[in-house]
Amino acid sequence: MEETKSLQLAREYLGKEVEVVIDRPLGSRHPKHGFVYEVNYGFIEGVQAPDGEDLDVYYLGINEPMQLAKGMCIAIAHRNNDDDDKLIVVPRGVEMTDVQIISAIHFQEQWFETEIMR
Repeated sequence: MEETKSLQLAREYLGKEVEVVIDRPLGSRHPKHGFVYEVNYGFIEGVQAPDGEDLDVYYLGINEPMQLAKGMCIAIAHRNNDDDDKLIVVPRGVEMTDVQIISAIHFQEQWFETEIMR
């Protein structure tokens, strides 16, 4: 099976420390669909994903709204039915199981066939 462009890009960040710009902080509403973000959500500035936007990131492990964050990319939320994968980033030293990650991001990923890749 050939990897999507989004997955190829996301794999470059696995295990690396990244800086995340949080444009949809915990508790904010999606501008178009109206659901509430249950985690901090943002992007890696200057890294263009296949959708033409910056590479998306779920920032997990902090339970308060943030604007900027640094952390380790521990996994990828790979969408089997959409070429728009998301990095899973946590503060250094935080570990999460695949089940914990899926549970945390379900609020948005429930509409996609998402699997966690490491």
